[in-house]
Amino acid sequence: HGRDPTLAPGRRTPPSQPSIVDLDVKRNRNREALRALHKDPEPDDKAMVCFGNMFIELPKAKTREMLRQDQEELDEEINNLRKELRVKVNRLYEAQGKPELKGFNLNPMSAEEMKLINRILES
Repeated sequence: HGRDPTLAPGRRTPPSQPSIVDLDVKRNRNREALRALHKDPEPDDKAMVCFGNMFIELPKAKTREMLRQDQEELDEEINNLRKELRVKVNRLYEAQGKPELKGFNLNPMSAEEMKLINRILES
């Protein structure tokens, strides 16, 4: 009963590692900030940006670029965590003697692949 929950069987990720949900929340906040900057009637102005516990005034163009770069890094990290999760789930199922999950290794189509599919369907 007084056991450390981080040492529970099957738990192999350290608690300090960000979860997919945490990263997705951050990605959504960035998306909201990018949208607000896009809608702003004064695009050449400056924006107040929060870094940890302090606010810094930065040019909006620089802020947009920083948010886009952060979005790319978050997308990559989320995709890597999802890949790792797939492997861990398959190992867990294998250890339990269960069959591998069907459709769990699917990846979304890229925008380019979707365009090609739509062209084929339209013709």
